[in-house]
Amino acid sequence: MSITIKDVEHVANLARLELSEQEKEQFAGQLNAILKYAEKLNELQTDDVEPTSHVLPVYNVMRDDVIRESVTNETALRNAPEDEDGQFKVPAVLE
Repeated sequence: MSITIKDVEHVANLARLELSEQEKEQFAGQLNAILKYAEKLNELQTDDVEPTSHVLPVYNVMRDDVIRESVTNETALRNAPEDEDGQFKVPAVLE
């Protein structure tokens, strides 16, 4: 697998980046070097290696959901610059 200039242009377009021809060639070369290095992993003997998702044992620390007293609507809105009908009022962000 190799990265072409067209691949670099596609990714740049998705990221909304404008790249010069020199940058496109440079990035294609760098990405191909990364892929070439990653292909070396295929040379490793991994038959006896157990698949893992993380090198360290990771555990979720979760607490039980407990119903408890919460702040009142009035308290939550006390420092709001503007509120309407018991809700924060914010400027519209859609055009």
